Amino acid sequence: MSNRLNLENIKRVVIKIGSSSLTHHETGGVDFLKMERLVRELCNMRNSGIEVCLVSSGAIAVGRKTLGLKTKPDCLASKQACAAVGQASLMMSYQKMFGEYHQVAAQVLLTKNNLVNDESRINAENTFDRLFDMGVIPIVNENDTVSTYEIQFGDNDTLSALVCAMVGADLLILLSDIDGLYTDDPNVNPDASLVEDVYELNEEYFSLAKETTGSDVGTGGMATKLKAAKIATRAGADMIIANAKDVGVIHQIFENDFHGTIFHKNNSDGFYIKDYLED
Repeated sequence: MSNRLNLENIKRVVIKIGSSSLTHHETGGVDFLKMERLVRELCNMRNSGIEVCLVSSGAIAVGRKTLGLKTKPDCLASKQACAAVGQASLMMSYQKMFGEYHQVAAQVLLTKNNLVNDESRINAENTFDRLFDMGVIPIVNENDTVSTYEIQFGDNDTLSALVCAMVGADLLILLSDIDGLYTDDPNVNPDASLVEDVYELNEEYFSLAKETTGSDVGTGGMATKLKAAKIATRAGADMIIANAKDVGVIHQIFENDFHGTIFHKNNSDGFYIKDYLED
């Protein structure tokens, strides 16, 4: 894929990585090698002058592992307990790794109510702007400890798009366990082909989405990623789905030579973030 993004106009980027991409499939433990490579990629991007925000899932998965739970908890209270334990552990790891590259990172926990309420949303926008001005990389997660909307946000796909819209980012990158949007499920249909460019989301594309996810640590499927694309592109940002198997895909994106799906921005004059919180 080459020469399909206008890289000169990309000054602020939101990157989302899912739980399944940060943990070992066999054990549920954190994949520290992948996390360290991710941090290095983000620090290098920041050093190049691009403002970057990371939306990181993984708190519930990390907490579950820490507490010794063999299966994903079903009840909300157990999920929130896992999040309370896991969020502290996850952030401690991020802070240590970012510090090795002399990069300051900040934790920002959001709930749906923070985005619905105009005053809270404006306060959040001001906080993000000041963090960017200070050269800080915000690390965002849903505040799973108190929020009841975790499943609706869909493993932070939707949350990352809302953050992208809120901070006025130019590009949203969803790092997933799949290369992008396919014409069919590539796991069962060898003839499925990758959709490289989407210029206008319509029902044909939404019909390709699968509601399920193949992981027992994540909650997002392709349907949540297309919802994220709808939000991001209408807010004036391009969006990319790329495979997190190799997080080096981040710098490949900025070399305009990568494998994935680009959803090209399609600004909506009447875009209002609260309209997308009721879908």
